Amino acid sequence: MSKDEALFSRFGKVFETGTRLFEEGAPGGEMYVVQTGKVSITKTVGDTTKILAVLGPGEFFGEMSILNQKPRTATATVVEDAKLLVIDAQTFEAMVVGNTEIALRLIKRLSKRLDSADTLIGILMHRDPRARVILGLSRQAEITGEKTDNGIFVPTSPGELAHQVGLDVQAVKEVLDTLARSGMLKATEGGVVVHDVPKLREFLEFLEMKQRFGES
Repeated sequence: MSKDEALFSRFGKVFETGTRLFEEGAPGGEMYVVQTGKVSITKTVGDTTKILAVLGPGEFFGEMSILNQKPRTATATVVEDAKLLVIDAQTFEAMVVGNTEIALRLIKRLSKRLDSADTLIGILMHRDPRARVILGLSRQAEITGEKTDNGIFVPTSPGELAHQVGLDVQAVKEVLDTLARSGMLKATEGGVVVHDVPKLREFLEFLEMKQRFGES
């Protein structure tokens, strides 16, 4: 039996697509580790639900409620049939205390999430919708991007991007169409393939320069 199989036999559960694992504001006493499948992390801001991340194999979530004993700060929903390890507070504490590698991974992951939160704030401060979409794509690529022969595949949709960057879906589609016509990306089934990352970054720098100098 492999290490993953041993862990799953002890802590694992299978969840179907659409399963709500926990809701924002609810008390939490468990964390989760994704072995297979995907889980969407969302947060409600006013009347809008924003997608913060879509987590895949190797990712973990839900640990903050264990660490600070406060209600959940976001909602977690299974978006692709998943096998998850479900770890309660006592087991989690024992793992951190007894395993330096786990403790180090936790520290690195928390630091990465703080950086991601800062990035999201920066995205929402941009006035130019094109900059918002490019930054949103870049952020999602860092979280769930997959290298392919044609570029980086980002598993997202115009709707998901719209929620992330605070725009309506039509505005996001228009920006993606513009970027596609320029050859920087291509919409595919289940996401977007970014062909020319350097060119996309150059375009973003140009947009940021325009914003800095107050040009329309």
